[in-house]
Amino acid sequence: MCQFVPALGMLCTLFDQRCHKAQESLLSSASGYRNYRGVLNWCVVMLVLSNARLFLENILKYGILVDPIQVISLFLNNPYSWPAACLVIVSNVFILVALYTERQLSKGSFSEFAGFLVHCINLSILLTFPAAVVLLVPSMTPVGGAISLGIHTILFLKLYSYKDVNLWCRELSTVKAKKLARSLSCPSSQHFKGGEQKVCYPGNLAIKNIYYFVFAPTLCYELNFPRSPKIRIHFLLRRLFEMMFFIQLLVGLTQQWMVPIIQSSMKPLKDMDLSRMTERLLRLAVPNHLLWLMFFYSFFHSSMNFTAELLRFGDRQFYNDWWNSETVTYFWQNWNIPVHKWCLRHFYKPLLRKGFSKIVSQSAVFFLSAFFHEYLVSVPLRMFRLWAFTGMMAQLPLAWFVGHFLRGNYGNAAVWMSIIIGQPFAVLMYVHDYYVMHYGNEAE
Repeated sequence: MCQFVPALGMLCTLFDQRCHKAQESLLSSASGYRNYRGVLNWCVVMLVLSNARLFLENILKYGILVDPIQVISLFLNNPYSWPAACLVIVSNVFILVALYTERQLSKGSFSEFAGFLVHCINLSILLTFPAAVVLLVPSMTPVGGAISLGIHTILFLKLYSYKDVNLWCRELSTVKAKKLARSLSCPSSQHFKGGEQKVCYPGNLAIKNIYYFVFAPTLCYELNFPRSPKIRIHFLLRRLFEMMFFIQLLVGLTQQWMVPIIQSSMKPLKDMDLSRMTERLLRLAVPNHLLWLMFFYSFFHSSMNFTAELLRFGDRQFYNDWWNSETVTYFWQNWNIPVHKWCLRHFYKPLLRKGFSKIVSQSAVFFLSAFFHEYLVSVPLRMFRLWAFTGMMAQLPLAWFVGHFLRGNYGNAAVWMSIIIGQPFAVLMYVHDYYVMHYGNEAE
């Protein structure tokens, strides 16, 4: 009997090995589980399948609507008249005026007031002259006008920064400013490593320097930008392929998917049929949002990285993780880093230094952004409805509401909803007004 005791003990030990412990279910928030990669992949597959069905339904209903020749007509009404291209070429005059003014200021030929006055006139004409051409020249198309005005707006922000930084450098070069530490905007040689030649004021006032800044993917001027060691050909070609691919995809999806929905929305808008209008708005929201995401990637990642690589521009932070935004403010601070840096450096902080409160300064930044949004939409369309301006200014109360009452995932969902629904609503309003203005009599 005793010989069975060891075997019985071993059997009891095996049965005593426990297979249970106190633990939470995996999908419970208390479990701490965060790896939802499979769920994300499932969402992507479902998104692809659902949109594939919509695309097939669109093809069966409308046929193939993609027409490359029609795309050309969006840029040119008359093949012998290129007003948008002429405007871009004329923009060089404003660059040279800014450079000449800064050279005269550096030599003392202009007083600070005279230089400020010349810059103000130059920047004012930079915005008003192309707008007048777009409004008055019949051969200017809305797309061509929007592109030319976009280029002039970017140039306006760049030359404003150019003016400010050179002013700061002049202030630092005076006897009174010698006690202050030198700014990174006007660095001395010890701030840099390597054998590259660096410039300091007024050595930066050269054609090569200002045109490098004009083409660089940034709105904030510095005398010496961070540079990458070399041009990576493989990286450059990959970005170029992405640019070409997404341009074709954006044009094709707009013609095939967006245009039919917008055309079918005119009658509900004209009849003020609220239920139909809501249905058309929701139908437009998905393709509009997908096109916006493609535009974001093609412009802020592919195009800007292509330009940066070509110019060996080192600062590639063109966007942050805006998709994780839990507040509206965080979204606007992170989805377009070049504009955010410009607003912070040349508009928001100067207002704070002049004694304005943070609320007033933030409101002024949104007002400036709203102005440029309306400028880039209403002028090319030759109609002023203030939908873009109102949409931007509506971000202020929305930012306050989301920041005070929504947190975490709820705040992130609210940000996504404002992006997905807000944009197609503005698109419908502008298209409706444009249709009524230009084709209303024909429809009647």
